[in-house]
Amino acid sequence: MRPGDPFVDAGGLEECVPTVRGTPDHGDAWSRPWDETGVVCPEFTLRRHIGSHDGAVIADYELTAEPGYRFVWAAHALLDVSPAARLLAPAGTPVLITDPAPVLRDWPAGLAALGPDDGTATGAVLEHGQIRVVDGDHQLDLLVECAGQPVSIALWRNLRGWPADEPYRSVGVEPMLGRTFDRDDPARAVAVVPGNGVVRWRLTLTAFVPAES
Repeated sequence: MRPGDPFVDAGGLEECVPTVRGTPDHGDAWSRPWDETGVVCPEFTLRRHIGSHDGAVIADYELTAEPGYRFVWAAHALLDVSPAARLLAPAGTPVLITDPAPVLRDWPAGLAALGPDDGTATGAVLEHGQIRVVDGDHQLDLLVECAGQPVSIALWRNLRGWPADEPYRSVGVEPMLGRTFDRDDPARAVAVVPGNGVVRWRLTLTAFVPAES
């Protein structure tokens, strides 16, 4: 697999940077070989350290690039959740629905309940750095923190609405730096590397699964 090669976006978590949509699709990092500390790309270096604290998985990131470099990063997590799954976030938080046409609304904007496959595919960007996924008695909290940069939660709610020729179910809940899928979007905020050439941020994942009786 090389950057720009065709692929099927079906599951797991991948690092999308410096863009999600745009060129190359899903960014330049995920399809390159990584070592235990990160990945080197033509325009930037991304380092990642994964640890744990009080039952949570914590990933600390550091991106190094030229000052002024514009980018979007997303932890593109595709989750195996049931039609009963729900997404919990503060009511009234602005959310940009990107598909089929961009419109700015207030959460939940019809996005909190996933429901059965209905032939739709919707992308959205929630202007908040934390969200909770609830599926029965299972729960997953996702949190992204970054001082001085815009954070958000991207959503990909594909209920067999995409692609047109062979649609499938795919649900993405994606902590993100920036508030757009495409770093070349002139109307929405992206992350920008400051004068010291470094951006640092943290991703925290906390899961709850009931103990077996």
